[in-house]
Amino acid sequence: QVQLVESGGGLVQPGGSLRLSCAASGFPFSAYGMSWYRQAPGKERELVASISSAGGITNYAESVKGRFTISRDNAKNTVYLQMHSLKPEDTAVYYCKRRGDYWGKGALVTVSS
Repeated sequence: QVQLVESGGGLVQPGGSLRLSCAASGFPFSAYGMSWYRQAPGKERELVASISSAGGITNYAESVKGRFTISRDNAKNTVYLQMHSLKPEDTAVYYCKRRGDYWGKGALVTVSS
């Protein structure tokens, strides 16, 4: 069955960096585009970034453009979200998603001094 497992979350100071990973299994990873979403306390879940199956096309929310980078390693069945210049408003649970409404359980990112 489809499994998506996020890792790499944690507490970081404003201006810091963090890299999230999402390990995928149970489906042909290289055939699917992947996305990262986030949900902040009291807010709706929002799309952060997406990447095409081969990695050549990426899209970002305006709020993270220039700070976050989505990438993937199809040999490792893993998608990444590199986050720089983190702000307190980036605090959220970050979810990995595959087309067809498959979600990981999320990784908490807290940006605070």
